[in-house]
Amino acid sequence: MAIKVYKPTTNARRNMSVTDYSHLSKVAPEKSLLEPLKKTSGRNSYGRITVRHHGGGNRKKYRIIDFKRTKAGAATVLTLEYDPNRSAHIALVQYEDGTKSYILAPEGLKVNDVVEAGAGVDIKVGNALPLANIPVGTFVHNVELYPGRGGQLARAAGNAAQLMAKEGVYALLRLPSGEQRNVPAQCMATIGTVSNADHINVKIGKAGRTRHMGIRPTVRGSVMNPCDHPHGGGEGKSPIGRPGPVTPWGKPALGYKTRAKHKRSDKLIVKRRNAK
Repeated sequence: MAIKVYKPTTNARRNMSVTDYSHLSKVAPEKSLLEPLKKTSGRNSYGRITVRHHGGGNRKKYRIIDFKRTKAGAATVLTLEYDPNRSAHIALVQYEDGTKSYILAPEGLKVNDVVEAGAGVDIKVGNALPLANIPVGTFVHNVELYPGRGGQLARAAGNAAQLMAKEGVYALLRLPSGEQRNVPAQCMATIGTVSNADHINVKIGKAGRTRHMGIRPTVRGSVMNPCDHPHGGGEGKSPIGRPGPVTPWGKPALGYKTRAKHKRSDKLIVKRRNAK
């Protein structure tokens, strides 16, 4: 997978790049695995904005992804497809009984490859099995936090977690953030690295492209009035007038810890992502 750069026909084009999708299958998505995706524009059930800067964007349908990988038996990869809802590519697989499902496509997976899930399957890219059955040092993705819940860790493009050790009922993982964490050894994980690793190198190039993604403009607090933001007001370019930057609601910004102080899963974290 590579990055595609266009000729600089306009100022926006000059600074724009896109993912090269030439290796993906040129087919329509599987209709039975599509769901409508209702836009909320960042509003909750009361109509109040709870997430700012959301709104607009192209219409898209949700692809139902099998994050659990509980179905036994071999499945053949029919297509590799683009998914507008995530940075990674997805693969449409068909089981021997005719059932079709979408899975996250790992790096190196090709059409007509066969993938399996279960405790006794081979250590091969795209196969899913419990962490207890995976050799130490293997890179995995789509890792469960709790058995049977479905993969929650290492799902973004180019990400993978490394299995560092196994001890008792737990497996130690090094996550993409650098955090080292114990996960129950019965949790399922898929072998390999998530596809589309070049996604991080894509340059948006113009403001309109972020609007197509459903992202609205962000205004700096320092250019607002004092009634709208704690950083606002003053003559010309003024400092924020506080010991440190804050959110529009006066909470500390840039590094303020929001994780619950006595979370039950703290005991499973061996090394924090920002530990020196």
